[in-house]
Amino acid sequence: MIEAAFQLADGRIIAPYNLRSAVYDYAAFWPGLLGSWEPNYPMQPVAMFVTYGFLHGGLAHLGFNMVTLWSLGRIVLYREGPGGFLGVYFASMIGGGALFGLMSPNGPPMVGASGALFGLAGAILLWLWRAQPTLADSLRATWRIYAFLILYNVVVYFALDGGLAWETHLGGFLAGWLLAWIFDDR
Repeated sequence: MIEAAFQLADGRIIAPYNLRSAVYDYAAFWPGLLGSWEPNYPMQPVAMFVTYGFLHGGLAHLGFNMVTLWSLGRIVLYREGPGGFLGVYFASMIGGGALFGLMSPNGPPMVGASGALFGLAGAILLWLWRAQPTLADSLRATWRIYAFLILYNVVVYFALDGGLAWETHLGGFLAGWLLAWIFDDR
């Protein structure tokens, strides 16, 4: 719905034509707000840890993230139920924003659900890792997936000329992995 409004405004079908920019000003993740920048509203430095995950950089970005959500989300939802899914999703979104803010304190604004999605992948990989009887089996079961995720980030980072928030992916992945470990140990 948000991206649809952005598309209509970008195409000057509805006004204002700068809707995307205006919403990004208030809801994207701006690392400078964790430092000395003045927020647009008092809770912006806190709210942006969640709001950025509901904004995207266009239809392709949104579409790719939604396909990924459908693919990975079903697995986490089946294993942990709605509450566990939401826990992993939002903890990963927050973890992704936190690592992005720490590693890119003067970086550009960040949008997208990728931190949360990488958290779902982290949870699934932790469960797959721990389901194996030995360390060697765990490595055999997961090394290709880890290699793919690293290669994906490297390739897309260079394809987008540095416009990929890999820090968000890593932070989300680690948060999802950690939360899955906690779920597994309860």
